[in-house]
Amino acid sequence: MVFNMKKLTRADLYGLEKYAVLRTAFRAQVMAHKEHRRVSIGAHATLYFEDRLTIQYQIQEMLRAERIFETAGIEEELAAYNPLIPDGSNWKATFMIEYDDVGERQQALALMTHIEDRVWVQVGNHERVWAIADEDMDRTNDEKTSAVHFLRFEFTPPMISAAKEGATIAIGIDHDAYRWQMDSLSPEIHKALVKDLCEN
Repeated sequence: MVFNMKKLTRADLYGLEKYAVLRTAFRAQVMAHKEHRRVSIGAHATLYFEDRLTIQYQIQEMLRAERIFETAGIEEELAAYNPLIPDGSNWKATFMIEYDDVGERQQALALMTHIEDRVWVQVGNHERVWAIADEDMDRTNDEKTSAVHFLRFEFTPPMISAAKEGATIAIGIDHDAYRWQMDSLSPEIHKALVKDLCEN
């Protein structure tokens, strides 16, 4: 598959009227696509790996919800979401801490400060790649962390080559309040995610 992670422009987006017609089919396409881009790390943490299609969907939904059709508003959404598209040397993911019970979630978030910095990926026998978290703004303070973070995992060329050649990819969290490790991605997720990487 040819690597295509160019940033989105207004020309790539559907207008509100056309999106209203296409939305059901487009949403089904995106949901099927996302199936192999979701990685659960234990019972309460999930990584949703973003790419050009998932980000287009998020922008389209935002434009629809806010009834945004003017150029300035569209460009503002593009500027906010385009940084979440992988650049070829990295994975970008929405990291979510998920508890159904509100009280339990609040208690957990108070214990998990800076957990976003303790998420890692490891390709084969290479060193762990630690997440670079929330580059747009801090989402943790001294009292609690946020339930949602945005992460970037930056890989070296040898790591990218190894991943594309089929090396095992492990993912985990190493935090005092939450430790979990997945030793290997499923073949389907591995195949989907290595497409985000480009060998120079």
